[in-house]
Amino acid sequence: MDEQELENIINKAAQKGAKEALKEIGLSDEEAYDDVKELRGLLEAWRVTKVTVGQTVTRMITTAVLTALAVGIYMGWGE
Repeated sequence: MDEQELENIINKAAQKGAKEALKEIGLSDEEAYDDVKELRGLLEAWRVTKVTVGQTVTRMITTAVLTALAVGIYMGWGE
């Protein structure tokens, strides 16, 4: 068996293994491409949402602290 034949056998085995793995996880039909594309879109939306929530919480905490300081200063001037 020469190197080319061995490479062909390895490639066929790899392709068969990949097809079986995709079949096991339910990505072997014609809709698999759309499913993966949709999952990637959902993951991207989730990542953007996490960043936005983090920024919003930070802004809310900052606003609360600044409001408390302003109220404290106002109350101190009222004496």
